[in-house]
Amino acid sequence: MTDFERLKADALNIFKAGVAAADPHDAVIHALREHESAYANARRVHIIAAGKAAVPMMRAALDSLAGDKIGQTLAVTNYENLVEVAGTKVIGASHPLPDENGANAARAVEQIANDAEHGDLVLCLISGGASALLPAPVAGVSLDEKIKTNDLLLKSGADIVAMNTVRKALSRLKGGGLARAIAPANGLALILSDVPGDDLATIASGPTVPDPAPLDQALAIVTALGISERLPASVMSHLKARGEEQPPPFEPTTRNQLIGSNRISLQATEVAARELGYEVIILAEWLEGDVEVAAKAFHERASNVNWTGKIAILAGGETSVHVTGSGKGGRNQEMALRFAALCKERPLATAWAFLSGGTDGRDGPTDAAGGLTTPETIRTLMAKSLSVGDYLANNDAYHALQLADALVMTGATGTNVADLQVLLLG
Repeated sequence: MTDFERLKADALNIFKAGVAAADPHDAVIHALREHESAYANARRVHIIAAGKAAVPMMRAALDSLAGDKIGQTLAVTNYENLVEVAGTKVIGASHPLPDENGANAARAVEQIANDAEHGDLVLCLISGGASALLPAPVAGVSLDEKIKTNDLLLKSGADIVAMNTVRKALSRLKGGGLARAIAPANGLALILSDVPGDDLATIASGPTVPDPAPLDQALAIVTALGISERLPASVMSHLKARGEEQPPPFEPTTRNQLIGSNRISLQATEVAARELGYEVIILAEWLEGDVEVAAKAFHERASNVNWTGKIAILAGGETSVHVTGSGKGGRNQEMALRFAALCKERPLATAWAFLSGGTDGRDGPTDAAGGLTTPETIRTLMAKSLSVGDYLANNDAYHALQLADALVMTGATGTNVADLQVLLLG
């Protein structure tokens, strides 16, 4: 095994340790043990699971709770994670752009919440991706118009907080809408985080958490992003009218609890790296912003390390890409390719391997979790007379990494706590 192969294997094992730490089944099992009294005192228990981890979270709930009190149940997840679960209906929907299946699922979720009566408990199992998987457009806005809005937001370079603020403004369920529907029944939301700071109002656009943002903030965001003139007229009309309203009174009956996060997974990568003999440097506990800037931050840190042995520079978070090309890829693939290109321009003093991957196993609209590059990546592309710059300019990192055998292919992981980066120097 060459040095590069060993570093690549270590990087992949460290990344997988971070993914394993976000196991949604175990997280739900542990959390439900803390809430035995809520279940015992409930007349009936209805279960709603939504997000990329909906299936294992629903399985954990059904495994943990006695069936004699179980009422209505429903799980909604992305197509890649769609599998049958005994005892409940599972609906597959599109992510990151919503579709009609998601709209139908949102209506079914609303119905379960509205049917819940005083004395019932509605258990909500929320994970990343639920925002796009449960599109419930406000009156006057069609699903196609909301899809167009989401598409413009994704390509604008907006971060997850800004995107979810706009999504909440256009939804019946987001921004506490689901909690409104649950009342007067009691609710318990167990939440896996994929956002910075683990803000419960931002995760999955906060279906069970009142939106703290001013009503006019969504309008300010689309204006600042420069996309207001391209948004559907119905969307702009709603955002403008919403900014002039007063927040409605809201006394939620739902409790919210964080049960997994990117920070927990980052800590797991640190443990795994140390076990493999690496000295660990945490570049950022939440890495955000443009992928080009993030790749430069990794390169700069690696260029200024005092070499004492094997080094692991780690980060977690969620970056963004301002899409201008027509290629295929995602933020993690582009970051991995950009880092390799930087190292070609300004080589590091030692062998290296860099992995950037999504914990859900799906980076953007692709079947890859991310990219894993070494100095050999650029050499392979150059040997085929391919221009890395052209691929990056077209936002086509997927095909470049595919040709260099540098894609990370894990398949759907059943969880989602944003992204992890692993840079190994040895």
